[in-house]
Amino acid sequence: MFHFNGKEKEKISYGVIGLSRFGYVLAVQLAEHGYDLLVMDTDESLVQDLRTATESAIIVDSYDKKSLKDSGVRNCDVVIVCLEEELERSLLVTLNLINAGIKKVIAVANTPEHGEILEKLGAEVIYPQRDMAIRLASRLKANMVLDFVQLNEEINIYKAALPQQLIGQTVVSSGLRTKFELNIIAIQNEDGIHDMISPSYTFKKGDILFLAGSKEGFKSLTEWIEQKEE
Repeated sequence: MFHFNGKEKEKISYGVIGLSRFGYVLAVQLAEHGYDLLVMDTDESLVQDLRTATESAIIVDSYDKKSLKDSGVRNCDVVIVCLEEELERSLLVTLNLINAGIKKVIAVANTPEHGEILEKLGAEVIYPQRDMAIRLASRLKANMVLDFVQLNEEINIYKAALPQQLIGQTVVSSGLRTKFELNIIAIQNEDGIHDMISPSYTFKKGDILFLAGSKEGFKSLTEWIEQKEE
């Protein structure tokens, strides 16, 4: 059992207020990684469930100043407010934590308006639903690989959909070889598969590329695509 009323701490301690979906998963992950942790919620069943992952979960009647003080959460280095579904309560708890002098307060928001107010209060704001959607969209767009064959530890052959960013560029201007050390060995389109590729060939929507190169080179290409999407 961790103790939060003392001043000496060997490592960063975290407080999680509110067991929303995000808060619950966050608390479990922090517990599994061995961080000093204090979790609090008004829902007894959620707290009891969480105690399978950490004993440092407590039930509170409310999130008022007295409850926050009595819980010891003010001794945490970082406190994450996961009350995104309860706007007024989220703002009040965040304000009370900041006024209590906690080093770092992170608050979860569902809307830009909610987040803007939290930022004005002095909290660092995260948007889990929005950020997850953005990351998923980027991965889907960057997930070009249709198939691949590993020739050896250094060289793979990739069958990949043409990235949107390369439509209208030529083989030379694309930089596939110079930037990413990927060689085009064939291009497939509606006319068939072509293995004699001119450096002046202009990429068209729907082209499928057969590329030879290293895993690192292809990773660099996908990272470049993700950056262009931002």
